[in-house]
Amino acid sequence: MTSVSSIALSGMQAAQAALDTSAHNVANVSTPAFRRQQVIQSAQRDGGVATSLGRATNEGAALETDMVAQLQAKNAFLANLAVFKTSNQMAGALIDHKA
Repeated sequence: MTSVSSIALSGMQAAQAALDTSAHNVANVSTPAFRRQQVIQSAQRDGGVATSLGRATNEGAALETDMVAQLQAKNAFLANLAVFKTSNQMAGALIDHKA
């Protein structure tokens, strides 16, 4: 079984990938024939999430989609960071208790 910290870290990495992808899409909004990138997330067997990149089927911008994706990525990163910190604090408290 994967540790809580590892699962939270994979969530932070997935959120970072989503943020990077939406920023890439916004930066290329004026590029002719540009097809947006999309992050595809999949659950890992032992916990956590894996990501891969795909391309939109249609050309063109979708700024509203990319702005919402940036907000979602930010909130997902912060939520996973809170889990990571809490897991670390709990491990420290357990070690302090045993010592």
